[in-house]
Amino acid sequence: MHQQPLVRLLDVTRTYPLGRVNVRALTGVSLDVGRGDFLALAGPSGSGKTTLLNLIGCIDKPDSGRILIDGVDVTPVPLHRLASTRRDTLGFIFQTFNLIPVLTAYENVEYPLLLQQVPAAARRKRVLDWLEQVGLSDQARQRPDQLSGGQRQRVAIARAMAGQPKLVLADEPTANLDSVTAAKILDLVEELNARTRCTFIFATHDPSLMSRARRCVRMHDGALVTEQILEARAS
Repeated sequence: MHQQPLVRLLDVTRTYPLGRVNVRALTGVSLDVGRGDFLALAGPSGSGKTTLLNLIGCIDKPDSGRILIDGVDVTPVPLHRLASTRRDTLGFIFQTFNLIPVLTAYENVEYPLLLQQVPAAARRKRVLDWLEQVGLSDQARQRPDQLSGGQRQRVAIARAMAGQPKLVLADEPTANLDSVTAAKILDLVEELNARTRCTFIFATHDPSLMSRARRCVRMHDGALVTEQILEARAS
């Protein structure tokens, strides 16, 4: 039996006002993302990658078309009622890390679990487990300004994964990292995808990230122009 895609976009369009005119950021985008996919949205700045991530992430709404997340049509649902979807189904990794500066690494990873009302004992176990998995057990009490860029991104990955999401959305996750650190981060997320079967969608113009993806969808001027299926790496 054919498995239902985790994400389905059907003829999605999004425009934004710019002065007296409307600029079309997405034009008739249709895309299926399977469970366990490791997919890169590639293209230059302004191609629509971040807009598409924001729509999938229930942060923004399309002007037309439909978006289904885990079989649920989220298109007609007001954004404020999609908070539970963002909290329980989605994880986010950002170019600028978006860690809470006054919280420690431990507390940043714990934060989404507090929102999910995970009991204290289970919460502590999960936070410590994820800090260990990203190699930061010894930095649990450090604040973001005491960590390197690579360490901050590892905290962000642990935070995204701690909530046990079905889908992680990553917007240019290697853009603020040097090439060696970026490669280590990609090793980590690739391993997490293979082991947990969590779906990852990246917006990127980083060739090294595109080469890691098993699907690479290229965008230009708000449209999907090509898709390349790449050979799966050995896990």
